Amino acid sequence: MFLLLALPAIVASEAPLRINDLTMIGTHNSYKLAMPDTRMAQLRAVDPASADALDYAHRPIVEQLDAGARQLELDIWYDPRGGLYADGSDDPAMQRPGFKVQHMAGFDNRSTCLTLVACLTIIRDWSNAHPGHVPILLMFNTNDNERFLKGEPYTEAAYDALDAEVRSVLSPAKLIVPDDVQGGYPTLRDAVLANNWPTLAASRGKFLFALDQGPAKVALYRGQRRSLEGRVFFVNTDEDSPAAAYLTLNDPVGQADRIARAVKANFIVRTRADVATREARTNDTRLRDAALRSGAHYISTDYLWSDRRFTGGYRVRLPDGAVALCNPVRRPQGCDDATTEPVNR
Repeated sequence: MFLLLALPAIVASEAPLRINDLTMIGTHNSYKLAMPDTRMAQLRAVDPASADALDYAHRPIVEQLDAGARQLELDIWYDPRGGLYADGSDDPAMQRPGFKVQHMAGFDNRSTCLTLVACLTIIRDWSNAHPGHVPILLMFNTNDNERFLKGEPYTEAAYDALDAEVRSVLSPAKLIVPDDVQGGYPTLRDAVLANNWPTLAASRGKFLFALDQGPAKVALYRGQRRSLEGRVFFVNTDEDSPAAAYLTLNDPVGQADRIARAVKANFIVRTRADVATREARTNDTRLRDAALRSGAHYISTDYLWSDRRFTGGYRVRLPDGAVALCNPVRRPQGCDDATTEPVNR
């Protein structure tokens, strides 16, 4: 059992509501399967803390979406020639060029969908079957580290290929991109400060993408653009950037004030309810409850469902099974007692 915080739900009349007026739950590393027992045992023998941190897995993406997840996270690896991340697999999909989906190449690399195209196809098909869903954030880490396997480095051309691969699966009608928000404003940030986000009514059945990377990769993705003209992804950056629209602020306790300020200023924020399995192991709800109070639009967890190995039954859902609620910091006008999607029981 978990604490049901008193968050307002969304009224049926949604005309004044915009996509940044909501609060939703999402999942961290949404594709991830458990590591093989032998590999986990090897890691635990030399580094128990890292073993604990990696000892989680998710149900298939469709089950997460059915349960109300409205933010998904994918770790992708650039593989322009194919076969780089196969790790002995003879699956034809791993031998073909295209972005691959896994957590740590060469080590923690089991996934419910092996390629970006496969993952996006699953998500698109679910969306087409549920056209009234609130907008879903797809958050990406673009990985190329060399801890276990030398990855293909990201370049501006790699990011061009990433945008093209997303667009090969999702039509413009399914996307909310930076240009949609910027409109006629000089910069994306100017548009956000003016609250030029699409309305909820116009955003049902759509996706927005966020690149959760540091300054170096964000600079590669932006190139010479003033903001993000022509790009698919919003980027994680500071509030003063001309490209500012989305922020990853993963500490709802230590960053509570910054989250609240950003939300009030119309930026979209993602935070986390739990990290590295710690909260689930002890049923520590402090971070989760702070996240639900914070005003962050997307609250990410590894525990849409409880892990039966741990006592206490830690999990993260919105009160009464709601899929989306009115943002507790923004408190948009017109919110009372109706949810935006059918309640999940």
